[in-house]
Amino acid sequence: MALKLHVIIASTRPGRAGPSIARWFHEEAVKHGKFEVELVDLADFKLPVYDEPEHPRLQKYRNEHTKAWSRSVAAADAYVFVTPEYNFNPSPSLVNALNYVYSEWNYKPAGFVSYGGVSGGLRAVQAAKLLVTALKMMPMMEGVSVPNFAQHLDAEKKFHPNELITASVAPLLDELHRWAEALKPMRG
Repeated sequence: MALKLHVIIASTRPGRAGPSIARWFHEEAVKHGKFEVELVDLADFKLPVYDEPEHPRLQKYRNEHTKAWSRSVAAADAYVFVTPEYNFNPSPSLVNALNYVYSEWNYKPAGFVSYGGVSGGLRAVQAAKLLVTALKMMPMMEGVSVPNFAQHLDAEKKFHPNELITASVAPLLDELHRWAEALKPMRG
């Protein structure tokens, strides 16, 4: 049975570029062929700022949005977060979603497709890596960075990567697969 990869659109704001970049990466991951790939949009879960009365480690969720998010996170063996950079950090919606659950993330690898201005979102990824390690996830060194992302969007906001961006996809997916396989016994 193929390992399951969730490609998660981390921005929820109106007018976001994330869905276009995430759809492109999703297609690339499907072509790569090592994972069963699902595109997940954080906006679909409508997670408010964390509102559960119990600590996430206890998994005593009361709200339906939390239960739905928990099921989604638990279903995957690996993740790729498609995140913009906001003030040198990942999107607030990603930070909130990561903090909503705990055990569901444990012992799984995390990759990043980041986009932004000249830095390509790399500062956001560095900050997110601190958070995912606290969730017992293994962040990948490999990643996909999209600097000056607006230059890669056409009038319909369809994403058109250059060769350097495209060349970074397979190394990330190969490492994610290696780690997902290696960590599988720890996930029980």
